[in-house]
Amino acid sequence: MNRILKSLLLMPLLALSLSVSAAQYTEGEQYTKVNETVTKKKEVREYFSVYCGHCFKFEPIMHNLKKTLPEDASFERNHVDFLRGASPTVQNMITKATIVAEQLGDADKLIGAIFNYIQVQRAVITSEKDLRNIFVLNGADGEQFDKLMKSFSVNSQAKTLKKYQDTMAEKRVLTGVPTIIVNGKYKIDPSKLDANNFEQDYQNLVKYLLELDS
Repeated sequence: MNRILKSLLLMPLLALSLSVSAAQYTEGEQYTKVNETVTKKKEVREYFSVYCGHCFKFEPIMHNLKKTLPEDASFERNHVDFLRGASPTVQNMITKATIVAEQLGDADKLIGAIFNYIQVQRAVITSEKDLRNIFVLNGADGEQFDKLMKSFSVNSQAKTLKKYQDTMAEKRVLTGVPTIIVNGKYKIDPSKLDANNFEQDYQNLVKYLLELDS
């Protein structure tokens, strides 16, 4: 009974919170529609590249954002291959490595290590062996890395991420990184968020867009 009563008491607060967000966030300002339909499941998709300095600086914000997402929403990382830092072949290899990092269950640490290798150490990735060494030095099993990089699931998922990238690029939605799209429909414009409370405003906007139907 107490739980039911608490739920009833919280409902007006939730409605008030959503109405405040609705008043605070406006299409064409903090976000734009980039698709007519939403994804089947709630998601926040980050298009990024380890060759992007802005993406590197954005990492802590994304890590914290993931922790605030509701249980029915997922955080999807979509590494792209169109930056000038390396050839598309090497960038696709890194895309596969980010998927392997997810499957190994230590994505933040391992992807962070790739970022550090490129952005901090200013080292160059030229082969899969370089990525393997980064993973092993950060606690991953080398043989498991080799197996996953060759696996059907990783290669299939890499093709899917490439398809998402190309679709958004063709629509002129994806013109640079980092780009965040919520539910496949709403693209965030971070320049229009509160500079004095940026991270909290970002989290609030994502929560609002996850629940937006129109």
